[in-house]
Amino acid sequence: MSLAPYTAVMFASYGGPNEPDDVLPFMRNATAGRGIPDDRLMEVSQHYMLFGGRSPINELNAALMEAVHGELLRRGVDVPVVIGNRNWTPYFAETTRQLVDDGHTRVLALPTSAYRSYSSCRQYDEDLAKAQEEVDGVIQFDKIGPFAESEAFVDAQSRATVAGVRKLREEIGDRALKVLFVTHSIPTAMNACSGPGDPELRYDVMTERVAARTVALAQADLGEELDWELTYCSRSGAPHIPWLEPDVNDLMEELPEGLGVVTVPIGFISDHMEVAYDLDTQAKETAAAQGLPYVRAATVGTDPGFVAMLADKLLELAAVARGELDEPEFRCTAPGHCLPRPAH
Repeated sequence: MSLAPYTAVMFASYGGPNEPDDVLPFMRNATAGRGIPDDRLMEVSQHYMLFGGRSPINELNAALMEAVHGELLRRGVDVPVVIGNRNWTPYFAETTRQLVDDGHTRVLALPTSAYRSYSSCRQYDEDLAKAQEEVDGVIQFDKIGPFAESEAFVDAQSRATVAGVRKLREEIGDRALKVLFVTHSIPTAMNACSGPGDPELRYDVMTERVAARTVALAQADLGEELDWELTYCSRSGAPHIPWLEPDVNDLMEELPEGLGVVTVPIGFISDHMEVAYDLDTQAKETAAAQGLPYVRAATVGTDPGFVAMLADKLLELAAVARGELDEPEFRCTAPGHCLPRPAH
């Protein structure tokens, strides 16, 4: 097997603070151009302070990178696997300059977000293009497209869902339970722009499809029908701007006391801050206040099937570049997909 013409893989991620002094500068980077005052950023920064002022995303990315590198080595492909971040060190520009210094001219970019939207897909394309321009185009990045609808990703989500339901069943027996799939909310205007002219391409519709396929597999494994719903978390920004709903905590507050709840972080590939705070902290507290037995299912993380799929996608795109395959199924190629962030 070969990754030619590519000579390296760069994980393209969001980034996160490593220590308390990083938190506010990181928050400013992450919200740049949105006019959010520092007092509001300081409020949100407290979420990070609950975890020592650092985000788990950096260590989790490192673990996933190691797993993907190991899978590539198992297949006889030995290339550097590095990280570049949008909002904290090492930034895209830093990693790009290092790649150029090391002699790389064609690199595969693997985003750590699985879905199609401006902020989770196209913005990475724009940032990578900017990084290329800053080194006068001597390096070319080709990015893996949205992979949430791949069979391996859905399989991994199903395994996590099954494990979560079985864990809760140990506590509540045959009592009723509800599965809440959770993904990151986005403004409704951005959601509309994720599939202009084709609602099937929209972020919310795509996520609902993944959840439905996950449920179908989980039900077959569990031998029971699941009551489920897609919910959202991590809403931010001005209150007057509509975002996708329902929020997972708002919905949980409407559930009857005693109903078991399993949250499945289907919109996230690892246990970073939106999972550690929004689900393991905030949603867990909501469940306790409402008298709801609660289990949070695992993210796909370094699930072997998920890791193998990522390696497959890298090798697939390399084969496309060599002219051996047509365009991969999940690559965003239409210029209208994931339009730029709409003005508010």
